[in-house]
Amino acid sequence: MITSYQNIKFIIFPIYLIILLFTTSSIIVQCSDGSDLEVQQNFPFEVNVMPVPNELSNNETVEIRIKLLKTGNYLNSKYFIRYFQFEGEGILQYYDEPSYQPNDLYELPKDEFRLYYTSKSMVSQSFEVWISDNFGNERKLSFQFNSKN
Repeated sequence: MITSYQNIKFIIFPIYLIILLFTTSSIIVQCSDGSDLEVQQNFPFEVNVMPVPNELSNNETVEIRIKLLKTGNYLNSKYFIRYFQFEGEGILQYYDEPSYQPNDLYELPKDEFRLYYTSKSMVSQSFEVWISDNFGNERKLSFQFNSKN
């Protein structure tokens, strides 16, 4: 009787070991099927702008408060700004830095910032501000100021 039990044990153990090795190897193969772990880097964003006046006088400056509303936070996200003035004349600048040149791209160091637009015209003025990120997402802001004169 003891011999029979040892024979069964001797036969079952290798079968158990083969099943265990097969299961383990199939799990490893399924986990490493060649596809890399996907890390989301592209987070779309929205832009929130505080209200601004509708009218400006020549040489008057208006503050434009802007906040980027991101759907996620990726450390390597970079945001850029550019503008184009298609009616009237004026100067747009970030805080007290030199004024922006139309259609040039500038990096934004913060998610919440203020732009200052100074009228250099006695007629109505219109311009667009484009904010983009390094993943191709882009938002357009349109501004129009009538002349107070």
